[in-house]
Amino acid sequence: MPTAVLTDRQRAAVQAYLRLLHTVRAAFDGPPDTHRPPVVPTAALAEADRALAEAGLTGTEEEFFRLLGDWCPR
Repeated sequence: MPTAVLTDRQRAAVQAYLRLLHTVRAAFDGPPDTHRPPVVPTAALAEADRALAEAGLTGTEEEFFRLLGDWCPR
């Protein structure tokens, strides 16, 4: 399996995306009758957007998800 060498900004974007993903999963975990927030926390979404922009990955979802897959294989 090839190993991706991410730049600091790419790594920050991947980490911010993973934090956002974990935040969303945590919000929707639990029994069906549990209250769930209607939106993703603004700070988590803003962090991910900012990190993607700083890494030059805005609008390049295919490249970003390739990096994510290489860095965090299943």
